[in-house]
Amino acid sequence: MLFRMIKGALVRQWSKMLLIALTIALGASLATSMINVMLDVGDKVNEELKAYGANIVVKPKASSLLSEIYDVEDEGTELQQAWLKEEELGNLKTIFWAFNIRDFAPFLNVSARIGEETVPVTGTWFNHHLSLPTGEELDAGVRSLRSWWDVPNEDWIDEQAPGAEREIMVGTALAERMGIREGDSLILTGTASEANVTVRGIFDSGDSADEQVWAPLDLAQELAGLEGKVASVEVSAITTPDNDLARRAAQNPKALSRADYDTWYCTAYVSAVCYQITEVITDSAASAVRQVAESEGEILNKTELLMILITALSLVGAALGISNLVTASVMERSREIGLLKAVGAHDKAITCVVMAEILLTAMVGTAVGYFAGLGMARFIGRQVFGSSIDIKAVVIPVVAVLISLVTIAGSLPAIRMILRLDPAEVLHGSKA
Repeated sequence: MLFRMIKGALVRQWSKMLLIALTIALGASLATSMINVMLDVGDKVNEELKAYGANIVVKPKASSLLSEIYDVEDEGTELQQAWLKEEELGNLKTIFWAFNIRDFAPFLNVSARIGEETVPVTGTWFNHHLSLPTGEELDAGVRSLRSWWDVPNEDWIDEQAPGAEREIMVGTALAERMGIREGDSLILTGTASEANVTVRGIFDSGDSADEQVWAPLDLAQELAGLEGKVASVEVSAITTPDNDLARRAAQNPKALSRADYDTWYCTAYVSAVCYQITEVITDSAASAVRQVAESEGEILNKTELLMILITALSLVGAALGISNLVTASVMERSREIGLLKAVGAHDKAITCVVMAEILLTAMVGTAVGYFAGLGMARFIGRQVFGSSIDIKAVVIPVVAVLISLVTIAGSLPAIRMILRLDPAEVLHGSKA
């Protein structure tokens, strides 16, 4: 009997039930797409921000202390007396969050003469190949850390190419002032030796690097007599936005309880990654580039808030649509409902029949909306981030619960109307 009543109602009011299903499908699709994107947006946003440079800087502990006390930066070898070891840089890929280390590059700032003019020379890796003890093979360097540089014809130094160890890149401002062109042969005279070099390319960085010569790290070390030494390392790592635990740990990890320490250490907070870096690089101090790290967290939080607001508004809209449609359906069936009450049907039984119809319709709408939402999430991923959004299984029960609550909330006015419906008024008309 119950099944026949539900089937009859669905057949007679198929147009309204279709509209209810479509309304629910729209809400479910938006909720599905936004929640999937929100759960995956952290890594995607971090990946996008990695294109704008490193978020961690590693320096010798003594050099970092000097900078903090006297508020100076060691731009050359005159002030700096402590160094990092180039041979230890591969250890960055052995920390707990090794897979979050996307790229890194060492730097050594020295001075050299071109003719009679002294110019700053920055030694670094461009696409340095590393074979790690773990068996991992990787290329690290500034080609990705400085991806915004304008390098005509992509004339980056290729360290795997023959003769690359004697090639340099020159900033546009310095090249223009000294009349240097691509392909020129120059003599760089350092404090320890001199080298014949070829200008591989002219780059435009938009900052102070335009007044510098950039060279392979080995060449800069040779010019200054600092073989195997590095002044600093820039690291690009995917990190989790800071919270209260991360901020407390950044001040003093040893003050944390054992449980808090384990949670912090095993979470990709920028402070945890910095701490682990200091564990594998001798006498080093790692610190976050706060402008980048804080921007990542702020952008991520605002993006997630936007997703939540869109989801909430879509569900509110769906609830209002369901309310109007279900109420209209009950009004059309008022004589049928009045008759059921007149023959002895209880309000609870009638309400259960109506809700069964609505929930059955909601199930169909939710299923259609879920798969439509998956397609929408993948479309957003490809259009915004250039990669597919990972589908999370946890979204299924979350969307099911949300749509159930929205459907029930939207049906409350109709249920209230059923409870107040007077059979006498409906069947015989109101008394004068």
